[in-house]
Amino acid sequence: MAKLDQGTGKTARLRLQLLEWYAHNRRDLPWRRNPEPYSVWVSEIMLQQTRVVAVVERHQAFLARFPTVDSLALASEEDVLAMWSGLGYYRRARMLHKAAQFVASQHQGNIPVTSEALRTLPGIGVYTAAAIASIAYGEVVAVVDGNVERVLCRLEGWEAGERAGGAILKRKIEALANQLVDPAHPGDFNQALMELGATVCLPRNPLCMVCPLAADCATRGEHKTQPRPRMTSREVAHALSIRDAGLPGEADREVLLEKRPASLTVMPGLWELPTLLDSSVPEQELCMTVRHAIMQVNYYVRIRTVPENDMDALAALGGERRWVPLSVAATMALTGLARKVLKRADLFPIAQQEAIALDQQLDVL
Repeated sequence: MAKLDQGTGKTARLRLQLLEWYAHNRRDLPWRRNPEPYSVWVSEIMLQQTRVVAVVERHQAFLARFPTVDSLALASEEDVLAMWSGLGYYRRARMLHKAAQFVASQHQGNIPVTSEALRTLPGIGVYTAAAIASIAYGEVVAVVDGNVERVLCRLEGWEAGERAGGAILKRKIEALANQLVDPAHPGDFNQALMELGATVCLPRNPLCMVCPLAADCATRGEHKTQPRPRMTSREVAHALSIRDAGLPGEADREVLLEKRPASLTVMPGLWELPTLLDSSVPEQELCMTVRHAIMQVNYYVRIRTVPENDMDALAALGGERRWVPLSVAATMALTGLARKVLKRADLFPIAQQEAIALDQQLDVL
């Protein structure tokens, strides 16, 4: 295959084919309808390590609660984490909050307009800065994520299976991406390339027959890639303790939650179900078992029904504990595991269950 070259017209043809495909096949996503900088910024942070279907509804809810950079900057961290609860990778929410405070204090609430300036904000790296700058401001800069890397490697016939030479390959991918980006429509082009990788040029079983770039692709199928890191496994147990608040009505029941210090949990600042001292649970006390993935660890979790009077003897000490009405718990900054368990136990109001849609998202930290 002849290498892509500005002078041959091949690059121009590829741009046109990709943009035409995108115009007819792109998914209808809220941040694409109105690519306002703040909306694009929030979407890009949420989309890191999280499926699009899970982000769509959460993005809209987040913007409804924090409609501007200033409103996000003025919010408490606990409120921000509560709106993020269940999306995973909570450091993203904390850094987004800090960046909003930086924009409010140092930029008078105005989001920087160039990728270089955006990279000065907390939590914004090269990829996110390029995405915001190209989509919201029209800067001619390439966006390179995992989807784009896969598309370009297959297009050029580059293997990504060897650790040695990884930096060289990365530079080649970045150079090609910068060559290809359409100067007239950089935002649409970058989104088109990412969309192609997300919906057609899939990691496994790519849909080459409907790919707009198939004629220029050197691979036309799967290419050699590095194997994924192996997952490790851990067994843990948590207590589900529910009590009647003494008032009539099911909605007045309370659940016992705890917030543990950073030295005792991988979820600092979030509310979770109390951790049990013993991960083995008697069958008669077993409420449910749950698999929950955090980073490269598969947690096999046993949930034990524990009466209030037995909690001190069975649960690990440490942190703050609080009895919380279930209606309030549904709005708190819960860990993904706690939210999943309470949902599966049918303890959340139906409206909350539908809004969170946990079954459609990744179980990630």
